[in-house]
Amino acid sequence: MIIAPDSLKGTATAQEAAQALADGVRSVLADAEIILAPMADGGEGTAATFQGQEITLPTVDAMGRLCEASYVLDGTTAYIDIAAASGLPAVMPGNDPATADTYGTGVLIADAQTRGAQRIVLGLGGSATVDGGTGILIALGATPMDQAGHPLKKGGVALKDIASIDTAQLNIPAAAMEWVLLSDVTSPATGSDGAAAVFGPQKGADAETVAALDAGIEALLQATGVDGSIPGMGAAGATPVSLMWLSTLLHGSADRIHLMPGAPLIARTQGLEDAIPKADLVITAEGRLDEQSFRGKVVGTLWHLAKAAGTPLAVAAGQLGELPDGVHGVQLKDSSDVYEQLFDAGQRIAMSTVQG
Repeated sequence: MIIAPDSLKGTATAQEAAQALADGVRSVLADAEIILAPMADGGEGTAATFQGQEITLPTVDAMGRLCEASYVLDGTTAYIDIAAASGLPAVMPGNDPATADTYGTGVLIADAQTRGAQRIVLGLGGSATVDGGTGILIALGATPMDQAGHPLKKGGVALKDIASIDTAQLNIPAAAMEWVLLSDVTSPATGSDGAAAVFGPQKGADAETVAALDAGIEALLQATGVDGSIPGMGAAGATPVSLMWLSTLLHGSADRIHLMPGAPLIARTQGLEDAIPKADLVITAEGRLDEQSFRGKVVGTLWHLAKAAGTPLAVAAGQLGELPDGVHGVQLKDSSDVYEQLFDAGQRIAMSTVQG
């Protein structure tokens, strides 16, 4: 049996969720052979699925307030969640998506380079920002400028006036690293399915602000020459736009930057492609299960792997939407204790397995 949940945002890490589900299963099936494989899809908790040294340092959140954030360093690779410094929960309520930026994430990236990192694996989910990644650029010494040569104000709305990006003070060693961008969405940068339109309202943007942010990202695309229609380019408030421009500028091509879905990569890292065909059951969990869950998220990735292998899949979730045929859903019981909720879900899944 494989237990491979996503994190339940704000209540349980993927590791905690996996352990609670396993405890519930073992209360019914004491001799069950269980493999714990905490999952992520590029969102909050992605870095924690990788092994290495945890580095914690002062930085700023998406609204520019002093905070601490952590990342994982394994030799020459740093695993960083954009949600660690620039995440939404830390600035809600009260986030201003017009001015929120990713500068704090750039601080983590620069720090990782000083500790020997040559590659950044950046989880893009859970950001509070729609700044096209320009906050990261600023932290690395590249300054977005208007037509008159003045630095732009922070955030995505100000990007409507971007004319160029000054690289005179660029931190070249940090900017020239290899980038692996792990996306949990397939959205383009702009338009009705883009970063501002789809995710802006979740970050506190009203209709007027959404339109202004979309115009700002479009202006950034024009200034950088980046193709914003690439699936995933709208992740983390279109953060890949700036990083794609930066890497291409320094290396002459996009060969050193890779934008890809996060969940399949982490599933491979956890060995699930080989393990699932040998398992009797796969159990996963997430906070809310809906149609988005099966589009590049953890549940969708596990569903495809389990379906191909002929292995049953069970999903525990706080809210259950429509499930594909062959997927067993368990809604978490009403409780303020998340361990109790997941333990109970594990119990019920195990009992249904015994009865089935």
